[in-house]
Amino acid sequence: MKSYAKINIFLKIIGTKGSYHKILSRFVLLENLYDEIEFVSGNGKILSNVKIPGKNIISKAKEILSECGFKSKIDDFFKTHDIKITKNIPMGGGLGGGSSNAATFLTFINKELNLGLSNENLMQIAPKIGSDVSFFVSGFKSANVSGIGQIVKEFSDDVPDLEIFTLNLHSDTTQIYKEFRENFMDKIDQNFAKDLLNLSSTEILQRYKNLELNDLLYPFLKLNPSFKLRDDEFLSGSGSSYFRRKI
Repeated sequence: MKSYAKINIFLKIIGTKGSYHKILSRFVLLENLYDEIEFVSGNGKILSNVKIPGKNIISKAKEILSECGFKSKIDDFFKTHDIKITKNIPMGGGLGGGSSNAATFLTFINKELNLGLSNENLMQIAPKIGSDVSFFVSGFKSANVSGIGQIVKEFSDDVPDLEIFTLNLHSDTTQIYKEFRENFMDKIDQNFAKDLLNLSSTEILQRYKNLELNDLLYPFLKLNPSFKLRDDEFLSGSGSSYFRRKI
């Protein structure tokens, strides 16, 4: 089953909620870049073609789904099955690969085991796993995302052809947000962020420069001072992937 990447056309921070950051953002699905997830014979392991640092987010999705009353079915299934992930989406690139994998797992296992969960049910589970998971569960190709990532509203968009690039470095999302909170809170502009919600992705990328559109570019550049972007190149999420319109 395909597990698609995403980019952030813009990502504006509009406040904080405890240790979290409230955002307004445009998420766009990248249907030409995806991981693949399948269930194969095995005994409950998670297999991947690349080493995944830390605890795999699919393990968290599996645990939370078990807590929703499906532990017996899930345990029985994974006595005889492994989860195989073929990674193509760069990790630590701001393209949502891990969140997409978790969302795809939820959708896939719901269908495979006939759990009977509606999309609304899955959307209620998604925020417990990770902030970007809700967008991927929604199935929307373009959406305005707010709150801490759990509020997803479909947007009828005009998205230009884009080229995606990923630096050979892992951008630590937690560290990027920490740097923003400590040194760049003065960049918050709620009114400008709200204005962007009504513009198409094409209009946004034509009208504005990268530092205007992604508040996390400031801390990213501070932590990676050798990195340079042209005005028509845009950071996705907390990096390190960036994109530009095809000429």
